[in-house]
Amino acid sequence: MPSSAQAIEAPSTVSRTSADPAFSADVLACFRSPRRAIPARWLYDLAGSELFEAITNLPEYYPTRTETALLERYCDEVAAHGGAGRAVVEFGSGSSVKTPHLLRAVQGEHYVPIDISGDFLRDSASALAADFPELAVHPLEGDFMRPLKLPDAVAGVPKLGFFPGSTIGNMVARSSVDLLRSMRETMGEGSMLLIGMDRIKSPDILIPAYDDAQGVTGEFNLNLLRRINRELDADIPVEHFAHVARWNDSYARIEMHLEAQTDMTFEVLGECFSMAKGETIHTENSHKYGPRDARLLLRAGGWTMCHEWTDPDDWFALILAEAKPFQTAP
Repeated sequence: MPSSAQAIEAPSTVSRTSADPAFSADVLACFRSPRRAIPARWLYDLAGSELFEAITNLPEYYPTRTETALLERYCDEVAAHGGAGRAVVEFGSGSSVKTPHLLRAVQGEHYVPIDISGDFLRDSASALAADFPELAVHPLEGDFMRPLKLPDAVAGVPKLGFFPGSTIGNMVARSSVDLLRSMRETMGEGSMLLIGMDRIKSPDILIPAYDDAQGVTGEFNLNLLRRINRELDADIPVEHFAHVARWNDSYARIEMHLEAQTDMTFEVLGECFSMAKGETIHTENSHKYGPRDARLLLRAGGWTMCHEWTDPDDWFALILAEAKPFQTAP
């Protein structure tokens, strides 16, 4: 795992004909639009996933260590409040480094890690299965933004969803609500969800967390352009882009952009595009939530908050919610 600004080159095995059609469509839509933006999920190919894991170990990046400390301290309480014996379903599992704290507390028989990066998912699932030989691990490659069919082995088992890292903050409110509803549909009524949400705080803390001194986050962002070049037969001049992190107070979010440092033209899938110096590609949001914001978001997505745990500085929150039956009247 890289500890400094280092580009991780993925093997050049993806041809133009085998590129993900959804990736192709999103990238072309980005460059055809005057407001250029690419969904953040495309940052996470194998190289991007490895770079993000490096980010989580950076001194400026407080969310991972703060949330990990909360999990170490409160996972037994999570199990006591309705999680014991449940199948753990992790949405966007990544390296699953936080998951053992929850699995040890819940002591269930099944774990379903879900991730869009198949190679990374399988490697992480294999490593975790070796550490928990009594646990049945069912890796599921897919886009958790849409309802998924879980493995038959967990069909009749009560479920505890796990969505750490404040990944919910990567989405605008509409998409966040859609995702929460999708999670409810995937796991079913009566399921529970343990979700991490980052709190609103000073930009002096937030901006360095997304623009670190070593430049790892910059490489993570620029890797998206390398992926486009590799998978979509493109010739984007990556060296002429710079990573930018901004605090947007109106939307209570950090925004990541790729800013053109010069006028340029390039091709993607045979189509020609141009960008002027100073124009940006918006690649990621990281929304921050106050306590009432978090509760409202969960309710809109079909979840009722049961318990909440925060760190002493109130920088980060772990929230346990339940998919209760819908009510048609007060």
